[in-house]
Amino acid sequence: MSEHSAAVHWSRQGRDFSYATYSRDHQLRFENGQSSLASAAPDYLGNPEALNPETLLIGALVSCHMLTFLAVCAKRGFVVESYEDRASGLLGKNADGKMAITRITLRPRVLFSGDKQPDAAELGRLHERAHGHCFIAQSVRAEVSVEPA
Repeated sequence: MSEHSAAVHWSRQGRDFSYATYSRDHQLRFENGQSSLASAAPDYLGNPEALNPETLLIGALVSCHMLTFLAVCAKRGFVVESYEDRASGLLGKNADGKMAITRITLRPRVLFSGDKQPDAAELGRLHERAHGHCFIAQSVRAEVSVEPA
Protein backbone atom coordinates (compact mmCIF):
# COMPACT_ATOMS: atom_id res chain seq x y z
CA MET A 1 0.00 0.00 0.00
CA SER A 2 0.99 3.59 -0.50
CA GLU A 3 -0.45 6.93 0.50
CA HIS A 4 -0.78 9.90 -1.83
CA SER A 5 -1.65 13.51 -1.13
CA ALA A 6 -2.67 16.78 -2.70
CA ALA A 7 -3.38 20.17 -1.18
CA VAL A 8 -5.64 23.00 -2.27
CA HIS A 9 -5.42 26.72 -1.55
CA TRP A 10 -8.14 29.28 -2.33
CA SER A 11 -8.69 32.80 -1.04
CA ARG A 12 -11.32 35.44 -1.72
CA GLN A 13 -8.67 38.08 -2.54
CA GLY A 14 -11.05 40.91 -1.68
CA ARG A 15 -13.64 39.96 -4.30
CA ASP A 16 -17.36 40.03 -3.65
CA PHE A 17 -18.55 36.69 -2.31
CA SER A 18 -21.80 35.85 -4.07
CA TYR A 19 -22.44 32.77 -6.18
CA ALA A 20 -22.10 34.68 -9.45
CA THR A 21 -18.95 36.58 -8.53
CA TYR A 22 -16.58 34.59 -6.32
CA SER A 23 -13.47 33.27 -8.01
CA ARG A 24 -13.34 29.54 -8.61
CA ASP A 25 -9.58 29.71 -9.27
CA HIS A 26 -7.37 27.87 -6.78
CA GLN A 27 -3.97 26.24 -6.59
CA LEU A 28 -3.55 22.47 -6.43
CA ARG A 29 -0.27 21.30 -4.96
CA PHE A 30 0.84 17.73 -5.32
CA GLU A 31 3.09 15.55 -3.18
CA ASN A 32 6.03 15.90 -5.58
CA GLY A 33 6.01 19.71 -5.33
CA GLN A 34 4.26 20.41 -8.62
CA SER A 35 1.34 22.79 -8.59
CA SER A 36 -1.32 23.78 -11.05
CA LEU A 37 -4.00 26.40 -11.45
CA ALA A 38 -7.41 24.80 -11.14
CA SER A 39 -10.94 26.13 -11.29
CA ALA A 40 -14.49 25.01 -11.85
CA ALA A 41 -15.47 23.91 -15.35
CA PRO A 42 -16.57 26.86 -17.53
CA ASP A 43 -20.20 25.67 -17.31
CA TYR A 44 -19.95 26.35 -13.56
CA LEU A 45 -18.43 29.84 -13.85
CA GLY A 46 -14.85 28.59 -13.84
CA ASN A 47 -11.75 29.68 -15.68
CA PRO A 48 -11.51 27.90 -19.08
CA GLU A 49 -7.70 28.20 -18.98
CA ALA A 50 -7.39 26.22 -15.74
CA LEU A 51 -7.75 22.53 -15.01
CA ASN A 52 -11.07 21.50 -13.51
CA PRO A 53 -11.99 18.52 -11.31
CA GLU A 54 -13.89 16.75 -14.08
CA THR A 55 -10.96 16.97 -16.48
CA LEU A 56 -8.53 15.93 -13.75
CA LEU A 57 -10.61 12.81 -13.05
CA ILE A 58 -10.60 11.85 -16.75
CA GLY A 59 -6.86 12.57 -16.90
CA ALA A 60 -6.16 10.41 -13.84
CA LEU A 61 -8.12 7.51 -15.31
CA VAL A 62 -6.62 7.68 -18.81
CA SER A 63 -3.10 7.96 -17.37
CA CYS A 64 -3.63 5.05 -14.97
CA HIS A 65 -5.09 2.83 -17.71
CA MET A 66 -2.16 3.57 -20.01
CA LEU A 67 0.45 2.89 -17.30
CA THR A 68 -1.27 -0.36 -16.34
CA PHE A 69 -1.60 -1.37 -20.01
CA LEU A 70 2.13 -0.77 -20.57
CA ALA A 71 2.96 -2.94 -17.55
CA VAL A 72 0.64 -5.72 -18.75
CA CYS A 73 2.17 -5.63 -22.24
CA ALA A 74 5.75 -5.63 -20.92
CA LYS A 75 5.02 -8.65 -18.73
CA ARG A 76 3.46 -10.49 -21.68
CA GLY A 77 6.35 -9.77 -24.05
CA PHE A 78 4.62 -7.22 -26.28
CA VAL A 79 6.69 -4.17 -27.22
CA VAL A 80 4.64 -0.98 -27.25
CA GLU A 81 6.07 1.65 -29.55
CA SER A 82 3.50 4.37 -28.87
CA TYR A 83 0.20 4.88 -27.07
CA GLU A 84 -2.31 7.67 -27.54
CA ASP A 85 -5.78 8.15 -26.10
CA ARG A 86 -8.44 10.81 -26.46
CA ALA A 87 -10.65 9.97 -23.50
CA SER A 88 -13.90 11.70 -22.66
CA GLY A 89 -16.27 11.80 -19.72
CA LEU A 90 -19.97 12.49 -19.53
CA LEU A 91 -21.28 14.66 -16.71
CA GLY A 92 -24.92 13.91 -15.98
CA LYS A 93 -27.25 12.67 -13.29
CA ASN A 94 -26.47 9.33 -11.67
CA ALA A 95 -29.01 6.77 -10.43
CA ASP A 96 -29.51 8.85 -7.27
CA GLY A 97 -30.31 11.98 -9.31
CA LYS A 98 -26.98 13.63 -8.35
CA MET A 99 -24.60 15.24 -10.81
CA ALA A 100 -21.67 12.91 -11.46
CA ILE A 101 -19.28 11.74 -14.14
CA THR A 102 -21.47 8.84 -15.23
CA ARG A 103 -19.50 7.49 -18.15
CA ILE A 104 -15.87 7.60 -19.19
CA THR A 105 -14.78 6.37 -22.60
CA LEU A 106 -11.17 5.55 -23.37
CA ARG A 107 -10.11 5.40 -27.02
CA PRO A 108 -6.56 4.05 -26.96
CA ARG A 109 -4.51 3.76 -30.14
CA VAL A 110 -1.53 1.52 -29.62
CA LEU A 111 1.36 0.85 -31.98
CA PHE A 112 3.39 -2.29 -31.31
CA SER A 113 6.79 -3.19 -32.73
CA GLY A 114 8.68 -6.45 -32.98
CA ASP A 115 7.66 -9.94 -34.07
CA LYS A 116 5.05 -10.48 -31.37
CA GLN A 117 1.90 -8.57 -32.35
CA PRO A 118 -1.48 -8.96 -30.62
CA ASP A 119 -4.49 -9.70 -32.78
CA ALA A 120 -7.75 -7.85 -32.10
CA ALA A 121 -8.92 -10.42 -29.53
CA GLU A 122 -5.61 -10.34 -27.64
CA LEU A 123 -5.57 -6.53 -27.72
CA GLY A 124 -9.02 -6.55 -26.13
CA ARG A 125 -7.82 -8.94 -23.41
CA LEU A 126 -4.79 -6.72 -22.73
CA HIS A 127 -7.07 -3.72 -22.24
CA GLU A 128 -9.48 -5.75 -20.07
CA ARG A 129 -6.60 -6.82 -17.85
CA ALA A 130 -5.30 -3.25 -17.66
CA HIS A 131 -8.77 -1.99 -16.75
CA GLY A 132 -9.15 -4.64 -14.09
CA HIS A 133 -5.86 -3.64 -12.45
CA CYS A 134 -6.07 0.15 -12.95
CA PHE A 135 -6.17 1.72 -9.47
CA ILE A 136 -8.23 4.68 -10.60
CA ALA A 137 -10.75 2.63 -12.59
CA GLN A 138 -11.28 0.49 -9.51
CA SER A 139 -11.88 3.65 -7.46
CA VAL A 140 -14.61 5.32 -9.51
CA ARG A 141 -18.29 4.45 -9.79
CA ALA A 142 -18.71 5.73 -13.36
CA GLU A 143 -19.07 3.24 -16.15
CA VAL A 144 -15.73 2.96 -17.92
CA SER A 145 -15.48 1.56 -21.44
CA VAL A 146 -12.41 0.97 -23.56
CA GLU A 147 -12.75 1.24 -27.33
CA PRO A 148 -9.35 0.36 -28.85
CA ALA A 149 -8.76 1.86 -32.27
